[in-house]
Amino acid sequence: MGDRLRVLLVGGGAREHAIAWKLAQSPLLGELLTAPGNAGTAQVGANVPIEAEDVEGVVGFARARGVDFTVVGPEAPLAAGLVDMLLDAGLRVFGPTQAAARIESSKAFAKELMLANGVPTGAAAWFSDYGEALRHLDDAGAPVVVKADGLAAGKGVRVARTRREAEDALRAWMVEREFGDAGEAVLLEERLEGPEVSVFGFVDGRRVSQLAAACDYKLAGDGDTGPNTGGMGSYSPPAPGLWDAEMDARVRREIMEPVVSALAEAGSPFVGVLYAGLMITRDGPKALEFNARLGDPETQVVLPRLRSDLLEAMLCTASGDVDAAPLEWDSRACVGVVMASGGYPGRYATGYAIGGLDSVDADAMVFHAGTREAGDGSVVTSGGRVLTVAALGSAVAEARGRAYENAARIGFTGAQYRSDIGRDK
Repeated sequence: MGDRLRVLLVGGGAREHAIAWKLAQSPLLGELLTAPGNAGTAQVGANVPIEAEDVEGVVGFARARGVDFTVVGPEAPLAAGLVDMLLDAGLRVFGPTQAAARIESSKAFAKELMLANGVPTGAAAWFSDYGEALRHLDDAGAPVVVKADGLAAGKGVRVARTRREAEDALRAWMVEREFGDAGEAVLLEERLEGPEVSVFGFVDGRRVSQLAAACDYKLAGDGDTGPNTGGMGSYSPPAPGLWDAEMDARVRREIMEPVVSALAEAGSPFVGVLYAGLMITRDGPKALEFNARLGDPETQVVLPRLRSDLLEAMLCTASGDVDAAPLEWDSRACVGVVMASGGYPGRYATGYAIGGLDSVDADAMVFHAGTREAGDGSVVTSGGRVLTVAALGSAVAEARGRAYENAARIGFTGAQYRSDIGRDK
């Protein structure tokens, strides 16, 4: 393998398949291992039967196999301290420590940090007592945004248009414990108005790279109807009137850099990808939330536009010099459509054969999420979100047409997907 690197990627969703696909293009890569991976990551490397949340198992494997560099994809192992354990073992890793990852694992922590450092955001109050939260609704009224404090797989946010909807969310999370400990505390937040944008920057503990931006669709049905999901599709970049070089600079200056500086001053410097969920209001961009990693489904439309070497960018970021590997972006647009199991995000069945995977265009991208290889070599469903079908185009409209054209060639029992991803953009 020479000087090329043995890389361990932690995670098993479509985000991780997209990361694996991009890492595999690097001349610096010697061997790619994904834990636990899926049927898609198996096509670009080798899967390892260790769950992402098994942090001790991941560390033990990395040491035993002589892994040169570990990339952590999902939020749960970050919140559990996987990066800290790898660093303590003397291993190189891309991702924030447990303390820095609190920017995602605690909505209350993130809100306090924003307010204390002048980051534009909505007003909010947080509660660990169900009765106190209900009494706050007497004054706050509706609409109001209800957020579970902890990690809830992207589903712990409810935009309550009426008091009844807010009460239902509080009861489901704080009393019925729909999300377990994640709903032990909640935020009741001012509802902001405007289009949403997700932005991502590589952060070396002190500095923030040029940003990448995308727009995602969180609700299950067309026209933003139905329950909240982990994301049903996305496109990048946002419309020129929404995102440009001036907005990039403003968001870095007013939102990203103050948060990075605050975390460093608190003794928990952030290293990895910092994700800010923004609302572009009449008063300018305001932060809704932060995540401590690349987003899903946004990664599936951002990385196809990255012309730079992803592995090199991650290595430089982790070593404290994000500027050593400037990011270059394709000017074309990318649209990704999530194909999900019937019934998702509620109850759904799995184990259905997926047909048509070999019929997509050579330059279309099919990123696997809830898939696995069956004993006969076929690929079957194994989760709620199954695939993201992505395509590039000169503009969003062209990319959208190509993504849907290829999605239509793929099928499995109960398959569902929104028909309006990127429409009229």
